[in-house]
Amino acid sequence: MKIEIWSDIMCPFCYIGKRNFEMAFSQFENKEFVEVEWKSFQLDPTIPEVPKYQDDMYMFVADRKGFSYEQSKTMHQDLIQYAKRVGLEYNFDIVRVTNSLKGHRLIQFAKIKGLGANAKECLFNAYFTQGKNLSDVATLVELRKEIGLTEADVNAALTNSLYVQKVESDSREAQTLGARGVPFFVINRQYAIAGAQQPNEIIRILEKSFAEWQKDNLTC
Repeated sequence: MKIEIWSDIMCPFCYIGKRNFEMAFSQFENKEFVEVEWKSFQLDPTIPEVPKYQDDMYMFVADRKGFSYEQSKTMHQDLIQYAKRVGLEYNFDIVRVTNSLKGHRLIQFAKIKGLGANAKECLFNAYFTQGKNLSDVATLVELRKEIGLTEADVNAALTNSLYVQKVESDSREAQTLGARGVPFFVINRQYAIAGAQQPNEIIRILEKSFAEWQKDNLTC
């Protein structure tokens, strides 16, 4: 059974959704029959590497969404509390807003080596908790040890256009499957879960999907 998960490493709900999925999956009794693939999705590919208000997430969102600064800060404080409930620490005061393409290119390279999940977790943490600039090459080189990559791997990911194509292909694929945002989970190309759903809802769909898959793929 295959589970495909589209997310953006600068999407706060995607990191929460990842934790909710992991909590659900830890309770799923048939893990050995499941392949999980993390896929790329850029919520806004037009964001420049150094956007206006890069060092002020509250102002960046307020400016783009037409909120007041106070509304933006309140919204982010709510997100901090939401993240805490699943064991995550969001530090929006130090988040460096940037285009997520370089990070996604690195994830696409890591997937080839079976390290896609490592890369996704590392970059989520670097962005939301550590306040790292994920468009800075030196930062990505620094993070590669945590992922399990070499400096040459990072260079290949950031210079070979193949990895841009893979990011763009993933995004198009999600849209053809009906994604209007992320996180977006697709199970066996039959069931979709949109948004950061609660673990009990995720495991319900996992079990339903597995029961159907089992009829066609496993014999007694």
